[in-house]
Amino acid sequence: MEKTQKKPCRLCLLKDIDPKEYEAKIKRILDHMEPGEKAREDVYEKRLLECTKCHYLKDGFCGACGCYVELRCAKKDSRCPYEIW
Repeated sequence: MEKTQKKPCRLCLLKDIDPKEYEAKIKRILDHMEPGEKAREDVYEKRLLECTKCHYLKDGFCGACGCYVELRCAKKDSRCPYEIW
């Protein structure tokens, strides 16, 4: 099965994103996730580590699918679009 790059998110431009606001928004979402919805902390950290090695990671977004990497890694049932984790 050939893996192709998925269409990235085009909802905003990086120049329009305030880094402090972005960080606060992600933290707020993570803090409000239900415990049963979250991956274990060690799984979350391992996923983030794998994402930092990926050439699709750019400014906190996955260039393969357009997601916020921290949020995808935090969700228990999420997976990498390229099945790295």
